[in-house]
Amino acid sequence: MRIVVLAGGIGGARFLRGLKRAVPDADITVIGNTGDDIHLFGLKVCPDLDTVMYTLGGGINEEQGWGRADETFHVKEELAAYGVGPDWFGLGDRDFATHIVRTQMIGAGYPLSAVTEALCDRWQPGVRLIPMTDDRVETHVAVELDGQRKAIHFQEYWVRLRASVPAEAVVPVGAEQAKPAPGVLEAISEADVILFPPSNPVVSIGTILAVPGIREAIADAGVPVVGLSPIVGDKPVRGMADKVLAAVGVEATAAAVAEHYGSGLLDGWLVDTVDAGSVERVEAAGIRCRAVPLMMTDADAAARMAREALDLAEAVRAA
Repeated sequence: MRIVVLAGGIGGARFLRGLKRAVPDADITVIGNTGDDIHLFGLKVCPDLDTVMYTLGGGINEEQGWGRADETFHVKEELAAYGVGPDWFGLGDRDFATHIVRTQMIGAGYPLSAVTEALCDRWQPGVRLIPMTDDRVETHVAVELDGQRKAIHFQEYWVRLRASVPAEAVVPVGAEQAKPAPGVLEAISEADVILFPPSNPVVSIGTILAVPGIREAIADAGVPVVGLSPIVGDKPVRGMADKVLAAVGVEATAAAVAEHYGSGLLDGWLVDTVDAGSVERVEAAGIRCRAVPLMMTDADAAARMAREALDLAEAVRAA
């Protein structure tokens, strides 16, 4: 079975770990979000790609869901001693090595997709991890700060401000001019099923879909496309997805997120059992829907979620 998964960071990575456990013999291609990418201390940092790579490769900090396990922060402390910022984004010493290698390779002329493949040679994540594009795309958020409307990098909004002010707009800068990375459209066209894990529908999966050609390829793939709701009980399972959903005029409910993707893209949608009342609304929008447990409390729970998604895909195929 050939499976394509569009993935952001923590939620996508943990779902992928469950998917690998559910179907260990599947050929899985992950199209990773690069809209969260940021340049810090002269280095290119790709948080979502690294979270997937570290999680599936066994190097993730399990407690926080991002960054390396057994991390130290001596470089960060020395930079702070020199007065070099930003001080709100903490890169660990082990993590720095990844960004140094990536930046050196890009400087030598390698595209991000080739760099990602090289990094994965070390981690052996058991999936093919491809960035959505080799071009530079950075998600910016329009906010009002100190009485002025300004655009700031998504990482500043998410990490420094903790989404404490309303997001007035979310823009993946550069996406309109970007091209899908090599292998992205081919993987979609050859897939047996396409999955949207419980990643942020605006700044993770939404950013991937903003790259011209990707949404269209998925819609035209002719295979089941199934998503899992990141909203449970009208609240994000993790993070602050409700803040960016509001910026694009979508209510923070499982049904509204399904409608946001639309029946032209989604064939099936899983909601949590607490949102079983929304099944009828989703199906009225032309999307097959089931209510199942959607809390990834551990790898086994994530595997059960993955099996439910694949079961729904088969039901869509058979209909």
